[in-house]
Amino acid sequence: MAAHLPIRSDHSLREHNTFGIAARAQCFLEVVAADMLLKINGDDDLRALPRLILGGGSNILLTGDFPGLVLHMAMKGMAAVGEDEETVYVRAAAGENWHAFVQWTLAQGYGGLENLSLIPGSVGAAPIQNIGAYGAEIKDVLHAVTVFDFTTGVTSNLDNAACEFAYRDSVFKRRLHGKVAILDVTFALPKRWQANLRYADVAQELAAHQIAAPTPQQVSDAVIAIRTRKLPDPLAIGNAGSFFKNPVVSAAVRNTLLAQYPALPAYAQPDGSVKLAAGWLIDQCGWKGRRVGAAGVYEKQALVLVNHGGASGEDIARLARQIQDDVLARFGVQLEPEPVFI
Repeated sequence: MAAHLPIRSDHSLREHNTFGIAARAQCFLEVVAADMLLKINGDDDLRALPRLILGGGSNILLTGDFPGLVLHMAMKGMAAVGEDEETVYVRAAAGENWHAFVQWTLAQGYGGLENLSLIPGSVGAAPIQNIGAYGAEIKDVLHAVTVFDFTTGVTSNLDNAACEFAYRDSVFKRRLHGKVAILDVTFALPKRWQANLRYADVAQELAAHQIAAPTPQQVSDAVIAIRTRKLPDPLAIGNAGSFFKNPVVSAAVRNTLLAQYPALPAYAQPDGSVKLAAGWLIDQCGWKGRRVGAAGVYEKQALVLVNHGGASGEDIARLARQIQDDVLARFGVQLEPEPVFI
C-alpha cells in the first residue's frame, strides 16, 4: 500500500464520531491537501478499498468497524473571496469546524449564517445534509461547492442548483454519494441583512433580553442559548443532535391527526404539505428520558438519542427502530433517521 501517504491501520474512530462509538477503521488517512486524494486515485490498492469520507462525525452512526479506507477531511482555511453590490462571498475549507466558521463570518461583520450557529460538524459536511435550524438552511446561502471526483480524478465546482437540495438532503446523499469529496464551500452572504426571526423561540429569546432590533451576532447568541438549553454537548454525552427528521405529511393526514391530537405541532409548507414535530411524536410515546442499556433518549429533548457510555452503534440503531415502531403504531407516521448508518 502507498508508502507516500501517512495511512494508519486499525485506527480507532471513537474520537471521530460524536456518538463516541468505539468502532475502528481498517485504514485511516487525515486529508490535509487535495493532492492526497489524487494520490489515492493513483494507487490501485487504495482505490479498490471501500471508502468512507468523514468530516466532524456528527451525522453518522457507526454500527460496526469499517472494512476499508476512512478519509478524514481536515483541510483548513477561511477567507472572503469576492463581493458585488448585493453579496459578499466567503469560502471555507471542508475541514473547518462549522460553528467556528459561523462565528468567524460574524466577526467579519457578515450576517446570514447566524441561525445555523452551534450546529456540530464540519463545513464540508454541511451541504451533504443541507443542515438547517430556526428557519434557515444551507441552501439559502450556498453559492458553490468544490469537489474532487474519484471516478475521473478531476476537481470541479457545483453551483447551488447542481447540489439538488431538499429537506435534509442533497445530491451528495444520492447520485454523488461516495463518488466525490467536498474540498471547500463558498457562501453568498447578503449585504442588506435582515434578521430571520420566523421561529418563535428565537424571537422570544431576544425579547427576553429586550432586544428589538438585533444584530447578526445577537441572533447567533440567542440561537446558541436556545440550543445549549435543549441539546446535550457531545463532549459530555455522546449524541448526533436531532436523530430523526421532522416528518412531512399531507394536509389530509395532518387534519386526521389533529382531530385526535389537538396539541399536535404542525407547520404548513409552501407546497401544501405539513411538517410535524418528530420530538413531540416521540415524547407522546413516552420515550423522553428512557434508557435501553447504555443507549437512551435525552431527558430534555426526545429528538436526541444519546450514548450514556459504552453503547454500540447497533444499540443506538436498535433503540431508534423501537421508537420508529412506536410512533408508526400510534400515529401512522414513519420517522426517518437523520444520521447516516455506516
